[in-house]
Amino acid sequence: MANHGHHHLEVKAFTTPSTLKVLIIALIGVGLLSFGLGQYLNSERAWTSYLVSFFYFSCLGLGGLFFSAIQHITKAGWSSSVRRYAEAMTSFIPFILIGGLVLLAGAKSIFPWTHEDVIKSSALIEAKTAYLNVPFLGIRILVFALGWFAFKWFIVGNSLAQDKTGDEKLTLKNVGLSIAFILFFAITFTLFSMDMLMSLLPTWYSTIFGIYCFAGLFQSTFAVLSLIIIFMRRSGFVKGYVNVEHQHDIVKFMKGFTVFWAYIAFSQFMLIWYANIPEETEYYIMRSQNGWLVISMVLLIFRFIVPFIALLPRGLKRNDNHVIMISILILAMQYLDIYWMVYPNFNEGNVTFGFVEIGVFLGFLGLFLLALTTFFTKFSLVPLKDPRLHEAIDHHVTY
Repeated sequence: MANHGHHHLEVKAFTTPSTLKVLIIALIGVGLLSFGLGQYLNSERAWTSYLVSFFYFSCLGLGGLFFSAIQHITKAGWSSSVRRYAEAMTSFIPFILIGGLVLLAGAKSIFPWTHEDVIKSSALIEAKTAYLNVPFLGIRILVFALGWFAFKWFIVGNSLAQDKTGDEKLTLKNVGLSIAFILFFAITFTLFSMDMLMSLLPTWYSTIFGIYCFAGLFQSTFAVLSLIIIFMRRSGFVKGYVNVEHQHDIVKFMKGFTVFWAYIAFSQFMLIWYANIPEETEYYIMRSQNGWLVISMVLLIFRFIVPFIALLPRGLKRNDNHVIMISILILAMQYLDIYWMVYPNFNEGNVTFGFVEIGVFLGFLGLFLLALTTFFTKFSLVPLKDPRLHEAIDHHVTY
């Protein structure tokens, strides 16, 4: 065990400021109001905006669990203090189950394959009806969301139980559980992204679509973790346990997945462009007209080029304000990316964006903040009895 004499260690209890409580209630209220008004004005658009925000925040909840699982499998010590923030993000996972079931109510407004005339219009879609039907979609959402919730319950539950008992066996248990989760996640998230996004254009297919969605999921997960780390450090809640070194490493991951996203995005585009098969090219043709080409360029510049260059210098990875700006940019681009995958399939392919999209997103943001703050107020901000915590305290980056 390392000598901690030179560290000033302190964990303060987190209490949700009353202004934040009011803000969370206001955000959820705005979300409900926008969705309700949207249903009245244009039901299809209200459901479409719901789908985008639902998928966006589902990715963040799952990203938290995926990050935690990777730390357990690799027996990482440096991240044991920041892992608690990823565990907090998993608190959104119960909402995936509820939100997914709500989504089924709007299936007819969202998914073209729910309509008989669309099915009959193409032999390709007709051949997929055994998979693409509402009852089976409902079963899949239930199985995926309950599975994710069960893994969250046990993996995060073991970590929290260790705070009380200090039982080191729980650390070992989480390794096995995390391996099982990652295998389950690889299959279920791929199918989930196909169900939610790829099936909106039921004649189209891409064999790396699940990986594309995962790249965005993990890049945005690191953006949220960066923001939480900076907030916790600045507020003095976790003195000595979380420092600029942890931030530096999380930001390195964020930069790495910025490159990974670009690599997968380019691979998908290049393979489809090169093969030039009408069923495949249709997807990119839709996204190169009616103003979508501008959004495609914005994604390329602000989801890859800007973060890549901005996160190159070592000093900037350790500069709070700089990291906050880039993290918010990446989170905005994750929304734009999902919007870009969903919206060209609706409203005759025209770009539509307004109060419904903003309002519904704010509603989901309120739910996400509610999940985070509830977790932080109930549990310790640091896993104090984690056997590898000393590695996190002594962690410093030399490159």
